[in-house]
Amino acid sequence: MNKIPVWDLPTRIVHWTLVICCAGLFASGDSERWRDLHGWLGYTWLGLLGFRLLWGFAGTRHARFADFVRGPRAVLTYLSTLLQARPQHHAGHNPAGGWAILALLGSGLGAGLTGWLLDLETGGDWFEELHEGFANLLLAVLLVHVAGVLISSLLHRENLVRSMITGRKLGWPEERNERSHRLLGVLILLAVLGAWSFALGGSGRMPALWSHPALTETDD
Repeated sequence: MNKIPVWDLPTRIVHWTLVICCAGLFASGDSERWRDLHGWLGYTWLGLLGFRLLWGFAGTRHARFADFVRGPRAVLTYLSTLLQARPQHHAGHNPAGGWAILALLGSGLGAGLTGWLLDLETGGDWFEELHEGFANLLLAVLLVHVAGVLISSLLHRENLVRSMITGRKLGWPEERNERSHRLLGVLILLAVLGAWSFALGGSGRMPALWSHPALTETDD
């Protein structure tokens, strides 16, 4: 096997932009001072997740759900090969990683949609608790995902984090991804940067989009 192109540019741009948004969302979630930033990051988060869902059906071969979503038997088989230190090779996401992606999308959408409904002042206090529950679930899944990436990198003897930067992984020639969709990736990045520039423009601060009363209380 040699290094082959696996991850297209839109997948990589969305992945790392979501990482940045996630860090910012957790850092700003309990602060009244940064509620505007939390709101704009939340809308960016929802937009990126929406694209990733569409890309899971219309994207390149290894970005599609059909490439990495497998049944419980395939997941257990892969995990057993990990325990034997002889992991199965998968050019894209492995079966366990596929389930992690679905869990991240599900909990991320739950957190984003409940946050948006809080912005509309819908649901009351119990909705805020639901939002926090999804956020905590997302954090737990993220920790499992990161641990899985580190363990898989060690056992596969391949830096999986770097592969999500370069887009290249070990694989057979027939597993290569033929299209990178560079223009679409650049357009996504420009759209995100443009939205953030617009939010920061004018008065130099973000509009108060995340305006639920619970988030406008003065910090202790």
